[in-house]
Amino acid sequence: MKNLAILAFLVSFSAQLHANNPKEDTTYWKSKYESALGFSQTTFTNWVKGGENSISSNLILNIYKDYKRGSFTWNNYIGIAYGLSKQQSSSGLRKTDDKIDFLTKAGIYAWKHWDYTGFFEFKSQFSKGYTYPNDSVHISNFMAPAYLQLSLGLNYKPVPHFSLFISPVGSRLTVVNDSSLTHRKEGAYGVYGDNTTLWQVGGSVNAIFKKDVFKNVNLMSKLDVFSNYRDRPNKLIVGWENNILMKVNKYISLSLATMLVYDDNINYTDKEGITSGPRTQFKETFSIGFAYSIAHN
Repeated sequence: MKNLAILAFLVSFSAQLHANNPKEDTTYWKSKYESALGFSQTTFTNWVKGGENSISSNLILNIYKDYKRGSFTWNNYIGIAYGLSKQQSSSGLRKTDDKIDFLTKAGIYAWKHWDYTGFFEFKSQFSKGYTYPNDSVHISNFMAPAYLQLSLGLNYKPVPHFSLFISPVGSRLTVVNDSSLTHRKEGAYGVYGDNTTLWQVGGSVNAIFKKDVFKNVNLMSKLDVFSNYRDRPNKLIVGWENNILMKVNKYISLSLATMLVYDDNINYTDKEGITSGPRTQFKETFSIGFAYSIAHN
């Protein structure tokens, strides 16, 4: 409940930030706020083929703040997602989505379409995660894991809707601030025993594409690739996120979100609790609901 309260605070804070600063000097700023609240329901009555009644809801919030003045640019992104479902066979709510993503990068003009750039990103989640139907032992939590990346490199931005950051040197810190996870035999997210962090040094590539690909259809695609120079640099850490927002009218929308992850430090544990090696992870969320966006140029 504490983390849900934090989520509600962030949503209300972003709205107040916009509402309480009508006279803010936006000469050098470009901002965009996107939010979507989706619902789905399934009901069966005398349905002979079987099924289970369920209801679910998910929230998506994206904030973009970009600053440009002279040769200096500063790009910021906050992405939040949270989803819950209630199924007839389960006594409590089950989490279907959970994301905190903060990215900031600042650059100084180098030459045509290229900037010398510093990059920082933080990723985590709000609440405990489980391998359902086993909801007695959690496998993740707030700051368990959390990922922090700090890199220096060059940013290429030939058009407003696409940027590519290339870094030959940087660091990636994995935090698992939950001893009940790290003291398990298989550890957690590459962290073992009394340790709470895994530090990696390497190169990275980070790309973002965001554009209205069709009328009322917006695509945001974000690719993150990291190579650890200190241990098996050929084992790339990959994260690829896609969000499609399709507006039916001013307030009703369809949203599709996918996430693909591969990390050689993360072992796979199945529903029976058997742990094996790393696997490619994939998640997809589709919903219909209310959407609202605000843009300032």
